[in-house]
Formats: sequence, C-alpha cells, structure tokens
Amino acid sequence: MKTDYLKELEDEAIYIMREVAGQFQKPAILFSGGKDSITLVRLAEKAFYPAPIPFPLLHIDTGHNFPETIEFRDKLVKEMNLNLIVRYVQDSIDKGRVKEEKGKYASRNFLQTTTLLDAIEELKFDACIGGGRRDEEKARAKERIFSVRDEFGQWNSKNQRPELFDILNGQIFHGENVRVFPISNWTELDVWKYIEVEKMEMPSIYFAHKRKIFEREGFYWPYSNFINLDGEKVFEETVRFRTVGDMTCTAAVVSDAADLKTVVSEISSSTISERGARMDDRRSDNAMEVRKQGGYF
Repeated sequence: MKTDYLKELEDEAIYIMREVAGQFQKPAILFSGGKDSITLVRLAEKAFYPAPIPFPLLHIDTGHNFPETIEFRDKLVKEMNLNLIVRYVQDSIDKGRVKEEKGKYASRNFLQTTTLLDAIEELKFDACIGGGRRDEEKARAKERIFSVRDEFGQWNSKNQRPELFDILNGQIFHGENVRVFPISNWTELDVWKYIEVEKMEMPSIYFAHKRKIFEREGFYWPYSNFINLDGEKVFEETVRFRTVGDMTCTAAVVSDAADLKTVVSEISSSTISERGARMDDRRSDNAMEVRKQGGYF
C-alpha cells in the first residue's frame, strides 16, 4: 500500500508525463536499464493506460554495459511491446566523432554524450525524459523539471525557467530541445519504496550476488575485460550495485541485501549517495556539471 507521500510523488510524475505528451511533438524516454528509467516506464504506463506508452525508449549503449542490464532491458521491451531505439558509442568511435580513452581509468561514459546528441539530432526528438533526481548530486539540484537545452544540446544553469505552481513551459525555439525529469523530487529511498510497493522486477545486479571484483582507491570494481587492471588482485565477494552505468566507472558495495525489503532497509540507513561509487563523478569536484553543460543526460 502506498503512503500518502509516495502517492503524491506518483501523481506529480504522471502529471509531468501527460504534459510532455501534450506539449511536445516527438518525445522519448532515455532508458539505461537502471531502476530510475524502469520506474519511468512504469509511470508512463500508468499515465496513459489503457493506451500504450506513446514514447519510444532511447538507449545509448556504451558497449561496456552489465550483461544483466541488457538482458533485463530486452526482456522488458518484449513483455511490454515497447519501441526500443539503441545507438552505440562504438559507432561514434568508428566514425571519428569521439576518441577512445586509454589508461588505468579509461571509460566510455563521457563519450556517450556525443552519441546522445547525435541521436537527438538524427531522430528529431524535442523532449527526452530522464530519470535524474535532485538528491543524486549537487549539479542535479540545479535542474528544472523541464530543462531547456540550446541548439547545440548544451545546458546553462543560469538560463532555466521558473516553474511556479507546477506550471511547466515547454515552448522552445527551433533547434532547442528539453530534458524532462518527472522524478526530480524523489530520493533513492523513494524509488526503492515505490519499486517495493509496486512489486516491480529489477535487474539482478541490484541484489546481493557473488561476483569477481577488485579493490581500487577504497572501492570495489567489477572485474571485466573492459577494465584495465593495474596490478590489483581479483577476488570473489558478495556485492550488489546501487546504480547502473558503464562497468568501467560503476563500483559495487559489499551487501547481503538479496530482496526488495532488505534493499530498502539498507538504503534507509545509508549515509553515502549512490553516486558516491561512480568514478566518472570523482574526476573533479564539478565533473557532473561539466558533463551536463556539454549535453550529458
């Protein structure tokens, strides 16, 4: 049973989804296969039921995803008969649009911005619905629900519109587009409580499982062919992941939380942000804001 505040958050998100459908010509849901984007799909389903979800899913595939995430994505798309569009960072590399990073901390996470902007231009999306939340990171807290991006796909925190009394302004000039964040006012714990109440299925990596990992700078990283080891010892541990991203920049946490109830309990007592285990956010104090200014999700 939903608490009053969870119901309020759901109602707000459904209202935003319907505003997107009413104000834009060609919206899409940015889909990563993670808990936030899966929650967006559930909210969109509720917003337009019994009609099908009117938005395609757009996944920017780095090629370094967790296999469990891709397996879950394909299963969800098939079961719900969703329209999935995938664009690949590898294609951007092959075309010379971006350059593969080298070295110990090499990752494709930063490179996906170019692939995303190219996809938006190619497919003429005027609104992209994302799962960003204001509790994730300080740059996220500057984001409006309707976040305008200029004709180059870039974001300026000082050029955001006021959103008084839940009035959302989707008017844009030619070439501009909007990122939409229906769960901006949710926290990580809210998302997990909603998932628990809704009895939603999630990728298995969110729950405790045995996995080969290695330790680097106090964090546990998943062992894979995509990560350059620097003498680190690989061992097996029971872990889970709080966030789903490129395997090269997403650390695990040691955990015995193997179901929704224990995950909710664990998050309730956590004092560290889920993005505290993202290496891409640790490159500098304003790493997220710099990426957002360049067109990141």
